[in-house]
Amino acid sequence: MALTVQLPANEADRLLSVRGLISTDGNTTPELAALVQLAKDVFGTPCAAVNIIDEDWQRVACQVGTIPIGECSRDDSVCSRVVYENEVVVVPDLSRHPEFRNFPAIAGKPGFRFYAGAPVSLEPDLPIGSFCLLDVRPRDLSDAEIRNLRQFADVASGLLRLQKANFVMGFAEEKLKLAAMTDPLTGFYNRSALVSLIDVMLGNALSSHQGFGVLYLDMDGFKQINDRLGHPAGDQVLTHAAERISECLRASDVVVRMGGDEFAIFVPDPPDAAALSVLSERLLEEFRRPFVVDDTIVSARLSIGAALAPDAGSDRISLLKAVDTALYQAKEAGRDRYVLR
Repeated sequence: MALTVQLPANEADRLLSVRGLISTDGNTTPELAALVQLAKDVFGTPCAAVNIIDEDWQRVACQVGTIPIGECSRDDSVCSRVVYENEVVVVPDLSRHPEFRNFPAIAGKPGFRFYAGAPVSLEPDLPIGSFCLLDVRPRDLSDAEIRNLRQFADVASGLLRLQKANFVMGFAEEKLKLAAMTDPLTGFYNRSALVSLIDVMLGNALSSHQGFGVLYLDMDGFKQINDRLGHPAGDQVLTHAAERISECLRASDVVVRMGGDEFAIFVPDPPDAAALSVLSERLLEEFRRPFVVDDTIVSARLSIGAALAPDAGSDRISLLKAVDTALYQAKEAGRDRYVLR
């Protein structure tokens, strides 16, 4: 029966450090895998691993060898003892150890006998797990081998810190990229995202033979609102306009604020031109309702140009030209309408 392991005095801080690693993608890096393989070969054990001890479980961060090391309760893990003591633990024969001999992986299959583990950490004095060696035969380590194991654990700690740092930097970079492509007023993509969006969607459409729709929206009368009431009032209208646009769309639809009062909407895989017509009519109807800005009622209706890709254009330039032409025709025909090409 498993024994409940003692908890380190700094367990709360230790778990924060553990979560900082678990929040990464969880994939073993080639460098860590190579290090664990090297340790297995140097010590001549059938398996070696880096195990992480979280609040309840032993998680396998990396393992090599012919005998699998599975996840288990931390109460059934010898690595928990390494974490508690924050020191190298060597057990020549686990079957003779009063605390460990009844652990499932020792009393049952695979029947481990030898264990040696050294603490790994992301921060000083906060061990998150163990760099460990296991064998199904009893054995021991010399003082020199224990020093070598500790050095392997130190290198593994450095690799885990690097893995975490790379993840944090990558996450920050993605957030910066997203911020650079986001319009702060509406929350939609900004014009800088347009080229990438079109190229990706055209590529998918041509390879999957599933088209998509593109709409250009222009708010008629918006310039007069800005001129008469000022830019803060115009920003309020744009914010409300973005809400109305969002209410008409599916979660898969993508909006780009092209600048000023112009928007582009990408509609993945519409069933046919009729679907674009229905969406266009819904948008027109939403914008026929007046906007209220500081107790002032203003009107800003839509002109819409729409096209189906790749039929209207199989490359970015021809597709955008088709949609732009449709928008121009809607304006020329009297505005407050859509033209589908």
